[in-house]
Amino acid sequence: MDPSKTLNHLHFFLPTFVLCYCMILQSVYTSNLDYKQLVYNHCANQTSEDHTTVSLSSILPALFQELLEHSTKSKFFETNAGNDKVAVSGLFQCRGDLSNKDCYSCVNKLPEVSNKLCSQSLPARVQLSGCSIHYRADGVQTSGLQLLHKSCSGQTGSLGFPERRDAAFASVQECIMSGQGFCEEICESIHVMAQCDGNLGACDCGECVNTAVEIAQETCGYSVSGEIYLDGCFVSYKYQGNEFNGDWNEDKGSFGRNSNKLIAIVIGGIAVVLTGAGLCYFCRSWGRKKDGKYNSVDYVRGLMSPNLPSISIFQQYTSNWQPLYVVPHQLLITNAF
Repeated sequence: MDPSKTLNHLHFFLPTFVLCYCMILQSVYTSNLDYKQLVYNHCANQTSEDHTTVSLSSILPALFQELLEHSTKSKFFETNAGNDKVAVSGLFQCRGDLSNKDCYSCVNKLPEVSNKLCSQSLPARVQLSGCSIHYRADGVQTSGLQLLHKSCSGQTGSLGFPERRDAAFASVQECIMSGQGFCEEICESIHVMAQCDGNLGACDCGECVNTAVEIAQETCGYSVSGEIYLDGCFVSYKYQGNEFNGDWNEDKGSFGRNSNKLIAIVIGGIAVVLTGAGLCYFCRSWGRKKDGKYNSVDYVRGLMSPNLPSISIFQQYTSNWQPLYVVPHQLLITNAF
């Protein structure tokens, strides 16, 4: 066998193995990322007056379209739209870990949900898992610290869990205070995310996240997951271990989804390794032409000739003939014997 030729084949196939495995990981991750799930919506109790409603029916589609166009290249955008009767200020925000493609896909879902849930209400806010939209009468200011939504898991951790969660909170708070608008940390098996609206400065962002953390600590207690949404930021945490009471089965199968993802990753890895081993074996067999009665040209020719009975290929290592493998009936080996 010519080692240089086999090495050349491996140089070709090895990057292919790595690429296939990365694609499997990305596919599994994307399929489990439900960033279009509705978290909450806030709509005005009453719709606008008749003349305002008529104006909004033409203003909101234009506003949505402008926001959507910017979602292909930005995670945050704020703009104004209106006419001589009413002016509307609107913005969208995507979660910092989404790609531009996923951000666009998420924002593209917002107008549909907003029209269904809020109709012509003003102000209105819709929050999906991966993005949000907020529009209001132009000139109206918000505090940024108003609590909009909170949720705590019914499943609780054991003694010592709050301390571990608070350590994870401290890690993400430190990240936010360094000037990052989006931070994601895993500490003590607890996954924590925090993000501020793109129009908040570093100090305001830090204050908002600190407030959200305090609310989570006070209201969620021993809950192994929770999310707090304020007007200007959000904080969420989720325990990812399995030592607390039933592997967190109560929270709508969150651990079931993680287990399925892990199983898919493992199966994908095994498939890639087996494929690689098969191709390596093929490369080795391909290189043994100097001692055998067949060669790679004959093998390729055989692939082009169907409808022949199965035959065994033999290779002489010393003075003995031993079967190497059985070729299906589609193969024709011109000088095997």
